[in-house]
Amino acid sequence: MRKRLHHQLPLVQPFIGHEHARELEVISNILDSDPGIVDLVYADLVRDVKQTDTGRCGMSGEQVLRALIIKQMNGFSYEELAFHLADSYSYRTFCRLGIAETTLPRSTLQRNIKRIRAETLETINRRLVRYARGAGIERGRKVRIDCTVTETNIHQPSDSSLLWDCVRVLTRLLLWGREMVDIPVTDHRRRAKRRAMGIRNAKRKKERVGYYRDLLKVTRKTVGMAERMARALQESESARSVAPDLAMQLRLFIQRARRVISQTERRVLNGQRVPAQEKIVSIFEAHSDIIVKDRRDTLYGHKLCLATGASGFVLDCVVEEGNPADSTLAVDMVTRQETLYERVPRQVAFDGGFTSSANLKDIKGLGVKDVAFAKKRGLKVTEMVKSSWVYKRLRHFRAGIEGIISLLKRCFGMDRCMWCGLPSFRSYVWSSVVTANLLLMARHVLQ
Repeated sequence: MRKRLHHQLPLVQPFIGHEHARELEVISNILDSDPGIVDLVYADLVRDVKQTDTGRCGMSGEQVLRALIIKQMNGFSYEELAFHLADSYSYRTFCRLGIAETTLPRSTLQRNIKRIRAETLETINRRLVRYARGAGIERGRKVRIDCTVTETNIHQPSDSSLLWDCVRVLTRLLLWGREMVDIPVTDHRRRAKRRAMGIRNAKRKKERVGYYRDLLKVTRKTVGMAERMARALQESESARSVAPDLAMQLRLFIQRARRVISQTERRVLNGQRVPAQEKIVSIFEAHSDIIVKDRRDTLYGHKLCLATGASGFVLDCVVEEGNPADSTLAVDMVTRQETLYERVPRQVAFDGGFTSSANLKDIKGLGVKDVAFAKKRGLKVTEMVKSSWVYKRLRHFRAGIEGIISLLKRCFGMDRCMWCGLPSFRSYVWSSVVTANLLLMARHVLQ
């Protein structure tokens, strides 16, 4: 089984003199300064494992965490990560892979990295916040807060494309199940695809509605076959032992297909307006929220609320549920700062969407001296800060978070999450934050 640490450090190459290698060396020293970080990762690796002292010796906790950092820092896929860990001396040295150790396959890297939970990465980031405070990198006295969106890995949703997804996925599962139980299956994928293409190319509403009726009919037939298959698999002892997950997958996609059918009937056939919180925009990433940004861009993913300090260090990150208004998040974000530093910041700068007199009153009540909203919206400068000069400086300071968000999206993959499921989405976001903070700390040290 996995070991927390190797009993003896493997023989590794020293870091080379390149600038990136020096950054990796500093990051390595930062991680080594807090052995508790490795213990947190190790606890996730052996979660649900009954005997940790038997079996094959796999990747250690520090190897898994360091491999995750390399992946997020460079935007590697798991296949690319496996290649670079086999090819690069610097990356092998950083990940503590000895000269004699075999190459790690893609499946091993993926299986271990995906076991690290979002809660663990958040705890690691809080430990890094304490390290940055002790090293004088970030004091947390001046904080800026803003929101952004990280998209899930889905195609542009439409009712016709979702119905087509339901038919093709359920049919694929039905064809697998037919090999285990004797249930007749009719493949409607060709018909469903042609109807979806007809909807896309239809020029008149009457023609489009006709195609929708037939596509809904085909989808209902496929769902009915899937329900019979799921019951047969559950009742068959031999099928349960061969494919224990197939019936569960069928039931999951049946439930999502019924939601797609319902929202399509309400919108297309009945002419109703379906609220965003009741819609499903993907049968694969059903947790995706509809985020309307600035009344012009519609994004599909999750809203993030970020807090950064004067150094650019990402102090906190919250993955929100739904599409809450920015004004409802301000007080909670300041309160979370108190848990990080055991005190509230002296100055806080917000985007204009957070502006409200209630937020100003509540945040001032927490002990914050200066609160600057990028848009006043009826508030007086003297109510927020002590002078116009301070307000102007804080408003300019707030603008810096836009560059930090851009950096996270361009360089650390926070623009689009490629991992599946809501728990993995949260882990992906926090892995980007932790990696960005480690690189920022390394560059502060090397200045």
